[in-house]
Amino acid sequence: MKRRNLLALAASTVLLAACGQSTTNEAETSATDNAATEGSDLLQRINNGGTINVGTEGTYPPFTYHDESGQLTGYDVEVTRAVADKLGVDVEFKETQWDAMLAGLDSERFDIVANQVSLTTPERQAKYDLAQPYSWSGAVVLAATDDNRYSSWEALKGLRSAQSLSSNYGEMAERYEAEIVPVDGMAQAIQLVKQDRADFTMNDQLAVLDYLKKFPDSGLEIKLEAPASEQRGSGLILLKGDDAVVEKLNEAMGELQADGTLTELSEEFFGADISQQK
Repeated sequence: MKRRNLLALAASTVLLAACGQSTTNEAETSATDNAATEGSDLLQRINNGGTINVGTEGTYPPFTYHDESGQLTGYDVEVTRAVADKLGVDVEFKETQWDAMLAGLDSERFDIVANQVSLTTPERQAKYDLAQPYSWSGAVVLAATDDNRYSSWEALKGLRSAQSLSSNYGEMAERYEAEIVPVDGMAQAIQLVKQDRADFTMNDQLAVLDYLKKFPDSGLEIKLEAPASEQRGSGLILLKGDDAVVEKLNEAMGELQADGTLTELSEEFFGADISQQK
């Protein structure tokens, strides 16, 4: 009789343990399913109207800088604010030096970087995702407004180009067989063109547009622009793998493109639409 009772007690204990294990497994599975459904922490904050943290320099005009009143502004900053409005979230900017920008993203000090970043190397492409670009740029040729010799890139052959010897643009001018007039930087190059000591200078389109907006009476204009295939797109950067967040950012950026917000901001900061690949 005692033996029968002991066997019944043992069976009950095993049954209870199995039920307990089943309940635990179900709870763990449910938690896992919920996490998968809700997505990453960043996605949950976006879905719940929370706050996104964005890394930027704050010292790189006209993209990210402080205006005369001390307010953080710039093309990248205002585009990010417009995206946040579309997503229905708040945005907190965390200013940091360029050298620490991607490291801050790696350590999750911030969720996104808005600082004219392009994923141009395999190493960056393996670690980060790029949302739909909001700026496009490439090489341009800047010369005197009344100089009409620039019918094509091949027309640069034999002309004098003011360039830094170590720059990509200097190498490009050499490929087109221009005569290089050495300079220390863009400011000196522009002065030589204005003084007719060089025929043209080549530089990044956004840098040149920024100059022309600040100095509309310079007597210079863009003569040639790199084709679309050679232009580089910059946009919001985040750690790789958060596809649902990238999709939401792309959707918001698409709406800003469609309603004219990106064009308006482009013209405000550059005097031209840099938001679309030409």
